[in-house]
Formats: sequence, structure tokens, C-alpha cells
Amino acid sequence: MERDQITLIVPAKSEYARTVRMTAAALVSRVGMTYEEIEDVRMAADEAFVYASGTLDDDADISFLFTLGEDDIEIDVSLGVEAPRSEEDSDRSVAYAAFILESVCDTHEFASDENGAHLRLFKRAGGTDAGEA
Repeated sequence: MERDQITLIVPAKSEYARTVRMTAAALVSRVGMTYEEIEDVRMAADEAFVYASGTLDDDADISFLFTLGEDDIEIDVSLGVEAPRSEEDSDRSVAYAAFILESVCDTHEFASDENGAHLRLFKRAGGTDAGEA
């Protein structure tokens, strides 16, 4: 199976969190994951949305790039900025997000490149339950 890519762009408003969760669950159900693994991906997408919406201005959009493999999913969330609004908020938000994501993803990372800050998540069917930062 070639890797399919799906982009979802939503406003950084709480009423769109469900759209992100349901999209992630619908997409990952195509790669043969168990119910528990699908729930993990749904929770990871929700946490990524909450984290991203906390780093962006209220009128901003959040971009999710879902990449589906034969038995895995990768989610790249564009945070759109180099750093969250304040360093103190960043430390707490990143620590909390990392705690949640470690329990539901195989791997996750916060990264920056020429396109800004990103949160990258990865889950494989039958993968581990603990992630790496």
C-alpha cells in the first residue's frame, strides 16, 4: 500500500476538536488497528488539537497532515509559530502533552523547521503502548 496523505485544516476553536478526533479515528480505522489503538489515535489527535489551539491566536487555523501506511499512521500538526505564547505556559503545556502522548503514541516529537513548529505523532498497529519524546 502506498502512503496516502490527507490534510485537514480547522480553526483553532474548541468546537472543531471533535472534527479532528473523528477524522483521525475514521482514517486510522483503514489501517487495521484494534479498537484500543483507534482510541489511542483519537486521544492523541485530541491532545494535539488542544495543545496547538493553546499556542495559536484565536483567529488562526491548525493544519493536520495525516499520512496512512499499510499498518501505521503519522500525524504532523503545524503549530504555526516558533514558540508558544509564554515560556512558562510552554513548559507546562509541553510537559502535559508529552505525558499524554507517551501513553498513546509509539513516538512523538516537538520540532521546528523552516515552516515553523510542528508536533509529530506516530502509531503502528500492534506497536508499543509507550512512546518516546
